[in-house]
Amino acid sequence: MAIAGIPLDFVLFGLTLLGVALLHRHTLKVALAGLVVITLYKLVLGDFFGTPGLGGLLQLLAHEWVTLANLLGLLLGFALLSDHFEKSGTPALLPRYLPDDWKGGFVMLLLVFVLSSFLDNIAAAMIGGTMAAVLYRKRVHIGFLAAIVAASNAGGSGSVVGDTTTTMMWIAGVSPGQVFESYVGAVVALAIFGVVAARQQHAFQPIMKDAVPGAHLHWARLGIVAIILLSAVAANVYFNLRDPAVLERLPVIGIAVWVAIALTTPWRRSNWGLLPEAARGSVFLLSLVLCASMMPVQHLPAASWQTAFGLGFVSAVFDNIPLTALALHQGGYDWGFLAYAVGFGGSMLWFGSSAGVALANMYPEARSVAAWLKGGWHVALGYVLGFFVLLAVLGWHPDAPRVRQAAGTSPFTSVIGLSAEPVASSFTSS
Repeated sequence: MAIAGIPLDFVLFGLTLLGVALLHRHTLKVALAGLVVITLYKLVLGDFFGTPGLGGLLQLLAHEWVTLANLLGLLLGFALLSDHFEKSGTPALLPRYLPDDWKGGFVMLLLVFVLSSFLDNIAAAMIGGTMAAVLYRKRVHIGFLAAIVAASNAGGSGSVVGDTTTTMMWIAGVSPGQVFESYVGAVVALAIFGVVAARQQHAFQPIMKDAVPGAHLHWARLGIVAIILLSAVAANVYFNLRDPAVLERLPVIGIAVWVAIALTTPWRRSNWGLLPEAARGSVFLLSLVLCASMMPVQHLPAASWQTAFGLGFVSAVFDNIPLTALALHQGGYDWGFLAYAVGFGGSMLWFGSSAGVALANMYPEARSVAAWLKGGWHVALGYVLGFFVLLAVLGWHPDAPRVRQAAGTSPFTSVIGLSAEPVASSFTSS
């Protein structure tokens, strides 16, 4: 079924996203309602990539559960991590080392950018949100929140361990050097949105000039933060190098995070009271992930820098994981450009990346799309200017087509090995 030539699936998904944008106080209810309506439509009148009815739905869920479990584990686990980080005293001590004016905010964004190059961008964004809450006495401008998300996504865009999409490219045979080129655009974007956002924040609430009286470093808490983060990174790198197929079968990264939390609990107890609110945000994100995974995306326009540029805007409202999988399947892209576009583009809306959703759990006022666009306009500007600087400096050097899709296979390909199975989806510029 179609309306004005647009498949009804996309119409329903578009209405869901519109509801999230307009009813920001009821985002969870809107996302769940959209998921129910789209699922019922696909069950009764549609199909799931050629397989109708309940069998098609179960097949889809069988391939999606790993990503859903990983996202749930990371979002909940990093909520506890951010609390340990705050209690470590690190944010309270930062005023000793940061500049006292707007440049202090910019340096903080730079720290988030660097952290995200080797950590998960959800963790980098939540650490950034925790630092901002202390440094600005919990009065954080929406534009600065958007910049924190943008810094975490931009920082991961040039690293094969900093972002889910770049990890996919690495597994598919793209060299880390090709992905690293993304940093030419990412650094330019950071310089633009970072300066504007830091000035916004300084005008709204200046940074603390002195460390919190009596603040000192709690090494045990900081050690727990390090153990949790290193566990996630180690699991990702180890299985990517030794047996990538394991990452498709099991939520290894999410499990690693929670094993680390369990092992460190006797050392310092986590604040379990944070989990209910974090769970609400997680369910919201997972609902959108499932909605996106049901969309009948079968191909992308011909590979070109114009297509890559457009994918950055698409990834702000649509899952960047299947977009990346389709691009890998199609071939003919300059992978540095694609990494920049799909990795950073989701920052333009708060629900366009898992980092944005995680930060919105900490700052509910960020869930207003209008406020995000009004305060964080500099993120879109940074994306556009960064992309064209990347184009001017390095030029478009497309790779040869990499993989041909076999007849009758699903348009979504597996993250691991590009097999003919529906790809695990996630709303991450992660």
